[in-house]
Order: sequence, then C-alpha cells, then structure tokens
Amino acid sequence: MSYRDAIVRRKSRQIHVGRVPVGGGAPISVQSMTNQPTSDVSATVEQIRSLEAAGADIVRCSCPDEESTRALRDIVRAVKVPIIADIHFHYQRAIEAATNGAACLRINPGNIGSVKRVREVIRAAKDYGLSMRIGVNAGSVERHILEKYGEPTPEALIESALEQAHILEDNDFFNFKISVKASDVVLMVAAYKGLAKACDYPLHLGVTEAGGLRSGTVKSSLGIGTLLLGGIGDTLRVSLSTDPVEEVKVGFEILRGLGIRSRGVHIVSCPSCARQGFDVVGTVAALEERLAHLTIPMTVSIIGCVVNGPGEAQSTTIGLTGGGKNEHMIYLNGSPAYKIGTQAVVDHVVELVEANVAQAAGTVSDTLP
Repeated sequence: MSYRDAIVRRKSRQIHVGRVPVGGGAPISVQSMTNQPTSDVSATVEQIRSLEAAGADIVRCSCPDEESTRALRDIVRAVKVPIIADIHFHYQRAIEAATNGAACLRINPGNIGSVKRVREVIRAAKDYGLSMRIGVNAGSVERHILEKYGEPTPEALIESALEQAHILEDNDFFNFKISVKASDVVLMVAAYKGLAKACDYPLHLGVTEAGGLRSGTVKSSLGIGTLLLGGIGDTLRVSLSTDPVEEVKVGFEILRGLGIRSRGVHIVSCPSCARQGFDVVGTVAALEERLAHLTIPMTVSIIGCVVNGPGEAQSTTIGLTGGGKNEHMIYLNGSPAYKIGTQAVVDHVVELVEANVAQAAGTVSDTLP
C-alpha cells in the first residue's frame, strides 16, 4: 500500500453546484469569489473569465442588492463556470438570484428571517434546481449561541451550523453543503473536525479573512491542508486580500502538494547554494512565467548540483541538474539523456515541456465532469 493511500476521504452525500459534483467522492473543487461590483456585468465577467483560465471550478458573486441579482442573468450566460450567489439577510435577493440563473445560494438561514421567508427561498431553490451552502463564520455566530459559549468556540460554530441545517431539513431540503470558517486556524480545524463527525453533508473548506498573499497562503495551507490530510473536505476556497486568481493558484498548489489533484506544470527546485552550476532562482522564475499557461499535469525538476539532482530527476518527466564547466545534465523520464550549456537551459526546458504537453493533449484532463 502506498503511503498516499493513508488519505481516506470522509464519506459524504453528494450535491451539485451546476454541473460540478461536490461530495460523494467527487474531485475536490477549487472556488474563488469576485471582488468587482456584481452590478458591473462587464467587469465581473472579465474577472470570472480570468478565474476560469486559472482553473476555478466554481465562482461566487456577492448579491447585496436587486441590481446585482438582476446582473446575474447576463453574467451566467457569458461564463462557463457555475455561479454561487452570496446572500445575506434579504430573502428576496435569494429568490431573485435563483430566477436569474445562479447555480447555488450561499446563505445563513438564521439571518433570512421568519420560517415563512426561509420556505420561500427553499421553494425557489427547488423550482430552479439550486443547491445551497450554509456559511457559518466565527465573526457572525448567533447571539444566543455566543451567550451560551462565551466566545466563538468550535462547539459554537458546530451548533450554529447544525441549527441552520435543521431549518433546511425541517423544510424537506437536503441539497446543501456546510462551512464553518474562522480566521483562527486552530479554531477552524477543530470546528471542521467536529462537524465532520456530526453530519454527512459535503463540507466547503476555508480559513476566512486569511490575510494578504503571503500570510493568507500560509494560514490557508495549514488549515485546509490539515483537514484534507485527514480526509475532510469536498470543495475549498483560499481567501486572500489580493487578485482572486491567486486564490485559485494557491488552492491547486495545496491539492497538488498532498497528491490529491494536479493541474499544470509542477516545478521541483532547490533553494540554491554555492554548489549551483547555474542560476537556479532566475531559471525557476523564468520557467514559472513561461509555463504558467499550461494545464496538463507534469513535474519538472530544476536542481543546481548533483547532490540531489539525479535523485529528484528520477521521479520527474523532465529534469535539469547543474554540473561543472558549463555542462548540465538533462533527464527524460528519470534517465540521464544528454548535456546542455547554461545559456540554453530555459528555452530548452520550455521546448521539452511543450512537446510533452502536446503529446499528452487529449489523453490527460483536469476538468471536472
């Protein structure tokens, strides 16, 4: 048995966000969210298309007003990925989003209002075939639950999520997933672990308000990665205060780092030292930029010297290991092939990768059903 078989996915029921299956053993999907005014159709569509190009499976748009929900009709028609409408407080916005083409509603049933209003939202979701996400955040737990626990604890988040799930269940609606996000990584992990034991609904993972690109990537990788390693999680979003495209890139890096799902060229590289036979840092930066458009999974090793180079190359499709006297070894499918000079390494590796991608095209795909 491979050590990677130690990751055993939690069994959950399956729902669909548009054409994308979530839970029930489906591939873990990567989500992001637009940060343009949804009412600005052209700007929102442009951003969603950028997210699609980066590999996003699902995109969420905030719908705070009627102008935003009305814009969904044109947005949905112009993009390929399913759109989640993010709804807070006003139940009518949820109904409008359903009629205008949203694939899923992100709601907090406790904020929607009376049971009658919740039923109207559920009726709209059923009529238009929508799923829902119950979104619990540590910063907005219901007052009566906070009074009970004194602060946002894992138990508080779990109780909030299950209370809201019961509202949907009592109205014969089960087509939903749940999230219990927090900006505190330890709190978030504990809450998800407890919720995973308490129900079989699909779980959407995320560290909310994680921060900027560097700090947010680290926090999200710790929290989401810990849960995925334990088999918990069916879809995810990395929340970063930066270009949303970066959220998608980091999401895929987390999945790839755990061997769960791969997209594009993965470069294994050393940090470089005095032994390096060529400029490793500059070479890797150039390759990342020139290979960023590729989507078919492939691993390339770029190692500055022979200490670890040959070993790393054995498990990669293409390898480059630094040597002395301006002679560096190219490895193909784990075996040494020929030597190359320093000036040619970037262009040559790009040509090799693109040739392998062209050969693999049509036989490998990362797209979800």
